[in-house]
Amino acid sequence: MKKLDLFVIRSFIGPLVLTFFIVLIILILQFLWMYVDDLAGKGLEIRVLAELLFQFSLSFVPMALPLAILLASLMTFGNMGEHSELTAIKSSGIPLRRIMSPLVIMISFICIISFFFSNNVVPYANRQARTLLYDIRRKRPDINLQAGTFNSDVDGFSIKITSKDPVTNRLDRIFIYDHRRNKGNTDVIYADSGYMKVTPDETALSMTLYNGYAYSDMNEQESSGPEKRYPFRKDVFREQTIVVPLSGFDLERTEIDLFKSNSAMKNIAQLTYDIDSLNKRYLGRVDEYYKQYTDALLYNVKNYSALDRNDSTKSEKVPRPVFNSKILFDSLTVIDKKTVITKAIEGVKAGSSFLNTQSTSLHADVQFIKRYEVNWHKKFTLSAACLVFFLIGAPLGAIIRKGGLGTPAVISVLFFVIWYVVSLSGEKLVEEDLISSTAGMWASTYILLPVGIFLTYKASTDSVIMNIDTYVSFFKKIKDSLYRRFIIGTKRTPSFNEQ
Repeated sequence: MKKLDLFVIRSFIGPLVLTFFIVLIILILQFLWMYVDDLAGKGLEIRVLAELLFQFSLSFVPMALPLAILLASLMTFGNMGEHSELTAIKSSGIPLRRIMSPLVIMISFICIISFFFSNNVVPYANRQARTLLYDIRRKRPDINLQAGTFNSDVDGFSIKITSKDPVTNRLDRIFIYDHRRNKGNTDVIYADSGYMKVTPDETALSMTLYNGYAYSDMNEQESSGPEKRYPFRKDVFREQTIVVPLSGFDLERTEIDLFKSNSAMKNIAQLTYDIDSLNKRYLGRVDEYYKQYTDALLYNVKNYSALDRNDSTKSEKVPRPVFNSKILFDSLTVIDKKTVITKAIEGVKAGSSFLNTQSTSLHADVQFIKRYEVNWHKKFTLSAACLVFFLIGAPLGAIIRKGGLGTPAVISVLFFVIWYVVSLSGEKLVEEDLISSTAGMWASTYILLPVGIFLTYKASTDSVIMNIDTYVSFFKKIKDSLYRRFIIGTKRTPSFNEQ
């Protein structure tokens, strides 16, 4: 490896590592912002939260790499251009493509690593993260009673308070519905005031109530009269303590296989197998519905209903392999014609309803299959995006000759937004079965790859494409041309007679 290659690689690795972790942190912060309500107030251990963030950070790696490469390539070549290093290298007869070649090889290896992550690490990390997030969502927070609303965080109880003292935590006018007998609101406790606190070992909730009563409906007793008696019991108390276990407040871990059927948690081989199986099942359902509908149509064609004159509520099926429908209809009475028309309309409505129902069901199956195809293609498109963004960032950095994080960050975000919007739009169109999965998922690559090739060509020829003076001069020429054509051209020279 030549010294030039080492120099370029060393110049690139530093910004790449820096931007990668910056982008990864941004993605993690975005995740925290989305799920802050699920995480807040759960009393989670640092170990659990660290595990969750680690698993999600692994799943973000394929997404973070393209943007990091775009930023790093812009910064690297921008710094080299700003410090005249590119000029010095080019003056020695080395073209830009030769300068980029060691990084192209390096980015190719990064693409392979990205694909490995997407295919092997991300599915496992997604299963781990989603399972842990599911367990966290099920974990109930500490009791936080709000005045005027019922709280059901305690198993078997529904609690409502009128007011709460924020300093002493005293509760006023407490209504407690005891549902431990599973007989509805048959057990009710009312207290003028009270306190609730978790025991020191955090295994139970202690409710101390003052000046109230406990009302309980007893089992109904059969009576000989038309009415039943419903006896009840009412206990008055000055002080009462209720201790309730808080087993549901612990974080219970679910088996990792709970989400294994999700398409985002499968590798290429599993997705390929599932797509093939789902397509076969879909085609089988289409054939089944087609057979059901055609059988119904053939039955209606080969058979007709004739009213039984003796009993108007009955009809008998008379097979007629061959018949003239018009002659048959004309031979019927007016009442029979109305009946036939009514039945025909009902048959059309039933057939339309059947088709709409099955169409909705089949469309849902198609969307499910397309979701699998989207995740299949995504493993390749995220890897290819690394190379595409490098082909954009490197020549663009050489053209603008501006290092640091300022200008490269703005340009990078612009291209990343374009890529993200096109990718997301294509994904939605694929899931709605409006375009093929290949066209939708690779649309961003089809658009940005020619841009990268164009920028590489312009940078290799020392284009002034990013020079603002070039565009000012261009638009000035257009303005002058329009002025000469439409303004000066309208000023005609006076004729001899007019003079």
